[in-house]
Formats: sequence, C-alpha cells, structure tokens
Amino acid sequence: MSRIPSIADVAGEAGRFTDYSVPDAGIRAIYTQESIWQAWLDVEVALAQAEAELGIVPAEAARRITEVARLENLNLDRVVADMRIQGHPLMPLIEELVRVAGEPAGGWVHWGATTQNITQSGNAILIKRAHRIINQLVLDCLAAMADLAERSATMIMPGRTHGQHAVPITFGVKVATWIDDFLRGHDRIRRGVQPCLRVMTAGAVGTYASLGPLGPRVQQRVAEKLRLEPMPVPSRALLSPQSAYVCDLALLASCAGRVAIEIETGMQTEFGEVSEPVPEGSVGSSTMPHKRNPKLCADVLDLSAQVRGLAPEAMSAIVHPHEADGGATAKLETIMAGALIAMGDMLMRLKIVLEGLELFPERMKRNLELSGNMIGSEAVMLALGEEIGRDEAHRIVYEIAMQAIKTEEDDFEDLLVDDERVAGALSAPRIRELLDPTKHVGLSPEIARDAAWRAREAVAGR
Repeated sequence: MSRIPSIADVAGEAGRFTDYSVPDAGIRAIYTQESIWQAWLDVEVALAQAEAELGIVPAEAARRITEVARLENLNLDRVVADMRIQGHPLMPLIEELVRVAGEPAGGWVHWGATTQNITQSGNAILIKRAHRIINQLVLDCLAAMADLAERSATMIMPGRTHGQHAVPITFGVKVATWIDDFLRGHDRIRRGVQPCLRVMTAGAVGTYASLGPLGPRVQQRVAEKLRLEPMPVPSRALLSPQSAYVCDLALLASCAGRVAIEIETGMQTEFGEVSEPVPEGSVGSSTMPHKRNPKLCADVLDLSAQVRGLAPEAMSAIVHPHEADGGATAKLETIMAGALIAMGDMLMRLKIVLEGLELFPERMKRNLELSGNMIGSEAVMLALGEEIGRDEAHRIVYEIAMQAIKTEEDDFEDLLVDDERVAGALSAPRIRELLDPTKHVGLSPEIARDAAWRAREAVAGR
C-alpha cells in the first residue's frame, strides 16, 4: 500500500536521541495511519449500531457495516490515492467503506454525522490508549522515586541555593521534591484527560439537526459502545479540553526536565554525586574513552522541551471563529499526538534513569567540605542569636564568614572560637558541634520517607 505520512512518522523523524537502546513506549504504534483509520472505522460501526438500535437505520445495514469495517477488508491504496486527489482526511475512507459494504447497507454509512464527529471521537479512543501508557510510566517513575527516597533518606549532602552551598540536606529530600511534583502532575493528567475521552455525534454544528430528538440517545449509545463519555455540549468549536490536557502534559514534562537536569548536573566531574546507569560497553565519546555522558538525561531534557513547546500551540488552536474551524482541529490533533509520543519517549528514559541511578554518598560528604565548614553558619547564627538576638548574631557570623572567605588560610571554626563576641556565648565544643553538618539536616529523613510513602500509595491506587 502506498502511504501518506502519519503523525507517528513525523514524530519519529523529529526524534534525535542520544541513546537508541531504549524500548519504544508503544505510543507511536497507536498513531500510525492504519491505527488512526481503524479508530475512525470503529466509530462508524458504533454509530451504525446505535442508530439501528434506535430504529434510525436498518438493522441489517448495521450488521453489514460492522462486518466489513476493518482495514484488511478495504483497498487502502484506493483510499490513499483518493485522499491525495480530494484533500479530505475522511471522505475517501468513508467512500471505500460504502463500496465494500455494498447496497443497500452502504447507503447508511456515516448517517447523520460530519467528519469531525468521527475523527474527534476516534481520536478520543487513541488518547485513551496512549494515556493508559503514560499513566503507567508515571507510576513506574514514582515507584522508582520511592525506592530512591528511602535509600537516600539519611544520605547527607550539600543543599544548594543559587548554585551555592546553603545548609545540609539529604539526597532523599531532593527526591522528595521530585515525588511531590510527580504526584501533582499525575493527578492533573488523570483529571485532565477525562474531558478528552468524549464522543461527539451531533452533526455539522452540534445541534443534532440531522438526527432530531433521538440524537442525544444516539450519542449516549455510541459513547457506551466505545467505552467513552458523551459530550454535554457536542460542539465542534470546543477544543479547550484537548488543549488543557496538552498543557497538563507540558507541566509534567517540565517537572521531568527538572529531575533530568539535577541528575545531569550531579554527574558533572566537579560534583560527581550521582550517575545515570551506564550499560556495559556503552560509549560516551568517539575520541575520549573515559567519558560517561548523561545520554538519557539529555534525551529527557530534549523531549521535555518538545512537549513544553507544544503547549502554546495547543492554546492557540482554541482561538477560532464560528462553530468549527478545520485548520484548528487538525492542528490540535497533530499537537496531541506529538505530545503523547514525546511524553512516552521521555518517561521511558526517565524511568530507566531513576531505576538505575547510581549514588555516591562519599563524594556528597566530600563536597560538604568545599565551603570549609561554613555550611554550618546558620546553625551557629541561630544558637548565638538565642543569647544576643538574631540580627546581631547574623551580623557577627557574617563578618567572620567573609573574613574566612577572603583570607582562605583562616579556618571558620577557629575564627568563631577566637572571636570574643562568640566565645562569650558559645563554648568551643558547642561551636564544633554546631558546625557538624550531620546535626543540621532538620527533618530531612522524615520528609524523604513521608514522600516515599505517598508515592507508594499513589502507585497502589489508594
């Protein structure tokens, strides 16, 4: 069969992956041209069956349409050729179904429907299939994050703000923030997809003019047969549900991008705190054999950017005049498929990273020492503040810290011990204790373990 390029073809050509070994998520197969056409035929079958049950079309015609509405029964070369001539996304497929069904059954094909009724309802079937994969991948990522959070709940490391040492944390706290983002993202896409999973069979302008009083019942029956929901207002003008879902996906993709860039940064030689899994025999560079490049994280970042870039386009599709605009509809269909395919590719890679993430706690501890125990300045300032007031304590500890930074040879602890203003309130052993980073991680372990528990609850469906 000569083919026209499908959405999956275009998305596949756009992918430029660093790591080619990752299994396909399965969403490309949902958006092949053949899969799309079969979904449309399934809507035609459900429509004929529903109309037959309500006495609108003959029962024998519905049976015949049901019998032949499979791609293997159609001449797809003829469909493709006619699409190139007509420039219409559906009519050649309908005409071929009419031809194969024969008379009189063919005369009842597509009864009372318009193109977008079929394509949008069929696309709802595809979105439902793709979302099922996306949803499972998100839960897989959450399960891997839960394991990571528990494993690293007490793994101390520098907390960083604005790229600088702040106060100590544990790696588990970092993972807890990933979990929190993904839990909310999972909730958003779960709720956001529901308005997209609806059937629309109300005709050209959404008034049931071609079906009359039985129209709403037809739509209800079609929805039941396809295991979808009917649109409350079955207007072709309403594209905001699909647009909103793309935006939900984009927000979750942003959260995935943050995870990837944290890991990619942590893999840098100067940090060396984590590493994405590197399979045996994997080559990082053609000229530098020692390289362990963040291939998967690079892919996640690229795919995250692709999905985020689709959100403004999806919102722009909502802005169109009158009861329907074919360009806006087609644009949003392509955007939706592209977003789902990219999300599948992205989450597959992120899942592999999270499940195989290597942690280097000794390097994390060594990195704590880079700021010369000044990472404990907050603890000293607060303890001193209890004796002389917070503002004065902050001023004194700041002066001493700046002196330690400027002179380099002066140790922060020694400067604190030697300063009369500090020594009058805090003993040397107390100062040494306050500068111990392990004593100033707050509730880091509890935060990590609580996040892990919430992730496991989501994975379990509770």
